[in-house]
Amino acid sequence: MRRSFLTLLLPLAGVAALTTAAVNKPAQFSLFSIQQDIELGARVARQTDSTYRAKGQLLERNSRNARAYQLLDGVVKRVLDNGNLKYRTQFPWSVKIIKDDAVQNAFATPGGYIYVYSGLIKFLDNESELAGILGHEIAHADRRHSTQMLQKQYGTSLLLGIVLGNRSNSQLVQLAAGVGQLKFSRDYELDADKYSTIYLNGTRYYDCDGAAGFFIKAEKQGGGGTPEFLSTHPNPGSRITNIQKSAQALGCASRTVSNTNFAELKRLL
Repeated sequence: MRRSFLTLLLPLAGVAALTTAAVNKPAQFSLFSIQQDIELGARVARQTDSTYRAKGQLLERNSRNARAYQLLDGVVKRVLDNGNLKYRTQFPWSVKIIKDDAVQNAFATPGGYIYVYSGLIKFLDNESELAGILGHEIAHADRRHSTQMLQKQYGTSLLLGIVLGNRSNSQLVQLAAGVGQLKFSRDYELDADKYSTIYLNGTRYYDCDGAAGFFIKAEKQGGGGTPEFLSTHPNPGSRITNIQKSAQALGCASRTVSNTNFAELKRLL
């Protein structure tokens, strides 16, 4: 039976203290092993698939949707192969589309299972913006922000219980539903923004301040129509400037990318 020796040896107060410390700053110590990240993410992803499939909103990876996923996978693969991911070969890395044009959001589980709403793809203006948002979500998984924030929100004991199969299905359903609404700290958001530019620079293809384009459009839109992505990924004002400065420092802020494939993806959705 797989067990975390830390959960067996540390008193609950110590676990809580370490968990809190782990989420204060990006890329710090996590009580979860990499394998536990993968196992937790896989269980949450299966439940997420089941939930949206039951609603008729999961865009299945079948022959009917083959072209849409071919186009999306092309963007994902470029970002993943940028050369700067720590867990590129360890995490399974999967992306799926949730068909809901009214929701402009994306989220990632531990282990690299990423979900993108059709409403977000249709909201974006070009492929670099899509790559920028995907890079941001990939950073949350690869930098292990997702696991650390879940530890803070749900507790290490519950998460380990789900990994080990000792928790009820209702708790897994609750966790899967909560992942899409997970609110990251400002430090984690800025870290994911920075790594989005690093990842896109590594592609040698995308304009690496792509994520800034999304935030600029979202800010202009404002009001009741503000994308849901901003409710779970709040914009602290200086965020656009930070992304643009990072892209300028990397020298990759003015790449011209064809949007033919991206336009086709939007039409297919």
